[in-house]
Amino acid sequence: MSKKQKIVVSVSGASGAIYAKVLFDRLQQLHNQVEEVGILMSDNAKYVWKTELGNTDYKDLPFKFYKPQDFTAPFASGSARFETMIICPCSMGTLGRIAQGISNDLTTRAADVILKERRKLILVARDTPLNLIHINNMKTVTEAGGIICPATPSFYSNPSTFEELASTVVDRVIALAGLEQDSYQWGQ
Repeated sequence: MSKKQKIVVSVSGASGAIYAKVLFDRLQQLHNQVEEVGILMSDNAKYVWKTELGNTDYKDLPFKFYKPQDFTAPFASGSARFETMIICPCSMGTLGRIAQGISNDLTTRAADVILKERRKLILVARDTPLNLIHINNMKTVTEAGGIICPATPSFYSNPSTFEELASTVVDRVIALAGLEQDSYQWGQ
């Protein structure tokens, strides 16, 4: 097995808090592959979580939370060697700031660091429909080495709950991050 990963997860204020919840659940299950998880949540993300999931269970997560303007966080520098950053869900505003190289908070700074260090940046974009500005920003981030993974669930596995549906996206994100898990695979 490869060495454990240090991962940054940022939750923006886009709708889709269930994707973040399922991602956090999965990262806890994969603790044997994960050394550390740093979490960033905007105030809007906390509001959306409470509105959509009806709780504030994120407060009970066993991960370290960082404030949006805490530029002393280890992943604000490439020297801390966080290998992967996942923004889930990722708002179009956050994606746009990353695409334009604007590092005005810890999320966009960490994303900038991940890209300059040629590490994995996975953006779980949820908005729809997309305008040309969104599409061009996705193109720019992709050309810079980032991965756009739309929160578009699949139905091959016949999901029967919202969590199972969200898992079809999160399982893909986990695979993109290079973590190993048992999950539905077409044709297997």
